[in-house]
Formats: sequence, structure tokens, C-alpha cells
Amino acid sequence: MVESLQPDPELEAAFWHRGKQRVVGLDEVGRGCLAGPVVAAACVLPPSFVPPLPVRDSKQLTRAQRELLAQVILEHAIAVTIGAASHREVDRLNVRRATALAMARALRRLGEWDHVFYDGLPMPEFSSPCFTAVVNGDERCLSIACAAIVAKVTRDRLMARLARRFPFYGWERNAGYGTAEHLAALEAQGVSPFHRRTFSPVGLSLNATHPRQSCSDQDLER
Repeated sequence: MVESLQPDPELEAAFWHRGKQRVVGLDEVGRGCLAGPVVAAACVLPPSFVPPLPVRDSKQLTRAQRELLAQVILEHAIAVTIGAASHREVDRLNVRRATALAMARALRRLGEWDHVFYDGLPMPEFSSPCFTAVVNGDERCLSIACAAIVAKVTRDRLMARLARRFPFYGWERNAGYGTAEHLAALEAQGVSPFHRRTFSPVGLSLNATHPRQSCSDQDLER
């Protein structure tokens, strides 16, 4: 049921009641994509925040719902920041380390904070007592769920912009994930400058003809 996936601020409240207001929800999107960056968001909510519709796993929401919620979150949050790791960094570092890098960049932009709840299993980069890993965090922690929504909306918009330069792959629809449409375009068109070379379906297409256009890290900025 939808209600079972509705996160509440219970985890954050344990810190709010001790006078600690800058409690962070941290999440990322794009780990499994064949193209584009990993994008992370850090979100600090006020205790009074009530979302206008159920906030749960961002992938279960429609695009219109995510856009609405992202706007509300940005308007009412104490702070929201974005960090990213480019497709090149994913290839150079591996996707797990690139994910940690994107999350760390979002936190650095945030400045001071009291505690961080982040989605997933414990990560060695975030092992101090100031961090708590929350499995299925976007279903259990309101701040994580809000961070996930902002991260996904930010990344989806970026991939839609890149799709105007590379229209073959349907990135405005699949956001770089390995859909049938995307895989068929990889086979027909080859690899773009924004594909992750170390990901298997992309590696198989490396020798195919592909659009000879350049890219820069500025294309990945928000």
C-alpha cells in the first residue's frame, strides 16, 4: 500500500528534540545508468515540513509528481545542495566510489550540519558517528526521500538537455538507463561522449560509429 511506503520524520525528530536542526537526508540517482553522471542531493528539512502529496521512493512517482514535489521541497527546505560525479569519474573510480564522491560534494556545499542519514548500506567514506546508513532510506526517512526526489529531477533535466545534442538514445525518456530503446540505439549509433565506457553494454559498442562531438564537465553542471 502507498501508506506503508510513506516515510515520516521520526529519525530526524530524535535529533530535533535535542536542539539539532541541521539533520541531513542524503541520496543519489544514476548509479545504474549507462550514460551521464551520478547526481546526489543533500536536504535539510524544517520540523514543520509537510509534503503536499505522499513522498516515497522517487521512482514510484510520476514525472509530474516529482517536479511538483521538488519545487515544494526547494521552497520550504532549510537547505538543499547538489553534488555530481561525471561519467568520466564513474569510469575512472568505479561507480561505488563515484557515488560516494557525488554525495561528499553535496555535503561540502551544504556547509555545517549536525547529522546525516543516507540511503543504502554503510559506506566506508561515511563511517563516523555523524552518519547513519538507512536501508531503503527513501521509504523510511523523510529527508532522504526528499533528497532523492530533488536528485532525480535534477538529473532527469540534465539528461533531457543532453538528449537535444544526442537525440538517438531517448535520454529524455530513459535518463540514460539501459532500456530497450537505449540499447537498440547503442547498437545502431554507437557510443556517445557521455556514455560510461566501463559499463558492459557500452563497452560492446565502443568500436561502432558514434557522433563525433566533444563534451566537457560544464555540460554536467546544474
